[in-house]
Amino acid sequence: MSFIPIACLTVESNKKISMAVTKLKKPRVESWNGFVWFHVILRLRAEFSNLYSDIISKMSLYCAISNEVPEVPVVSPTSGAVFERRIIEKYIIENGVDPINGKELRVEDLIEIKTPPIVKPKPPSATSIPATLKSMQDEWDALMLHAFTQRQQLQTARQELSHALYQHDAACRVIARLTKEVTAAREALATLKPQAGIAAPQAPHPTEASAGSAGATGMSADVVSRLQERATALTQERKRRGRTLPEGLLAPEQIRAFLTLASHPGLHSASVPGILSLDINPSDHSKLLTGGNDRNATVFNKDTEQVVAILKGHTKKVTRVIYHPDEDTVITASPDHTIRVWNVPTSQTTAILRSHDGPVTGLSLHPTGDYVLSTSSDQHWAFSDIRTGQLLTKVSDFSGVSLTTAQFHPDGLIFGTGTENSQVKIWDLKEQSNVANFPGHVGPVTSISFSENGYYLATAAEDSCVKLWDLRKLKNFKTIQLEENYAIKELCFDQSGTYLAIAGTDVRVYLCRQWQELKVFNDHTASATGVRFGKNAQYLASTSMDRTLKLYGIE
Repeated sequence: MSFIPIACLTVESNKKISMAVTKLKKPRVESWNGFVWFHVILRLRAEFSNLYSDIISKMSLYCAISNEVPEVPVVSPTSGAVFERRIIEKYIIENGVDPINGKELRVEDLIEIKTPPIVKPKPPSATSIPATLKSMQDEWDALMLHAFTQRQQLQTARQELSHALYQHDAACRVIARLTKEVTAAREALATLKPQAGIAAPQAPHPTEASAGSAGATGMSADVVSRLQERATALTQERKRRGRTLPEGLLAPEQIRAFLTLASHPGLHSASVPGILSLDINPSDHSKLLTGGNDRNATVFNKDTEQVVAILKGHTKKVTRVIYHPDEDTVITASPDHTIRVWNVPTSQTTAILRSHDGPVTGLSLHPTGDYVLSTSSDQHWAFSDIRTGQLLTKVSDFSGVSLTTAQFHPDGLIFGTGTENSQVKIWDLKEQSNVANFPGHVGPVTSISFSENGYYLATAAEDSCVKLWDLRKLKNFKTIQLEENYAIKELCFDQSGTYLAIAGTDVRVYLCRQWQELKVFNDHTASATGVRFGKNAQYLASTSMDRTLKLYGIE
């Protein structure tokens, strides 16, 4: 066979070769020689096809991206490379540069190459059964190799995912530990703030009063006279004031506009979460007093947002707290059977009252500021002198049930107590006798509160309702029924008797006389345990088992 130069081949010659090869017909096999010639012709046809493919490949242009012969070839003026038009156009739209040298390139800059059409020969593969089987075997081998590669990649991905999950778990543990350390550091910082640069003076040894009615010194004529004088003065002052509301008292519309102004979670320890009681200094409404599950009481200044004092001494949780109206003194009670009187500047106990043989459940300061009323699960109420630490009188309820709460009337001559068996009882302090009973609740009484004018008494128990009593007529005139299973922990009138606040499942404010609900606060994540109004209802404070003190008001 003579050699055909590549340069001599044109499109016409290519077509002739292809047509010549294609026109080779299978001869009639009449003898062994015919059979031999048939196989010779098939082999020559395959060689011509391979030769044709080599010639075409050497004559053709290749796309620099796909490495295939382009159907519509174009050349880049920046790199001189040949591309398939549809491929390079997509690349330029996405990237805007030449893929070879990275220089800026636009679709309009591409130069189209004029080439004759290429006639592709018929592939010579699968011309016999063995060739077909070989092709199928090759495809099967390729499929198995691909499946093996996929299994390897899957195993690698599983290992990487397992490692990532382990790292995530370790990171979560580190974050939890750091969060706990930050909380502890904040508590330590809050404890150190009051003592920064201040040397606390050495407090004198506190006076103590023993429990038991035998240790009571009795109410002397001088004590009774002081109680009466204070009651008379308060009554006259109330009559002189009449129904005039205090100047600066917020209107109901303003109460409805209250928002959460601040939330303070760092007043008590996070190890034993929960704030159980709350009071506000009547003479300085920027100071708040809280009692917690951590056995401490905390004095907090809301304006400076600093802890003023942490009062440590109780051996059990602090369930009742009172801020003295005229002095920087607080009183706390606990299930450890004691009542403690504290001096805030020194953070020291000035008196310990051991008036009860059981947990102290109720605490109320007399309007004179010299005496405190307490109740206990030992079925007694006690009246003690906070100046001397002496127990003046201790009276049994005679009903055989525990007392749960106590509150002085604004005049100070009568007071109310709640019992485990749903009773609300009114007592005469001077006579030390029970003068009225208010039945109607179901379950232990949890809180009672007298209105400022002394006419009304609000009571709550574990029956999800608040009852309002008229002390002049000695009857229930209004019942506020709340949702089923609503747990009421505390009631509180504001200083003018215009609003009533309820702390429990949430915090609510009602307008007195109309007894209309003004606002509901759902900010606490646990049950609210205490609620108090600031001066002229300018703000509202609440505490909760979620360890926070929250302040509400107008922005």
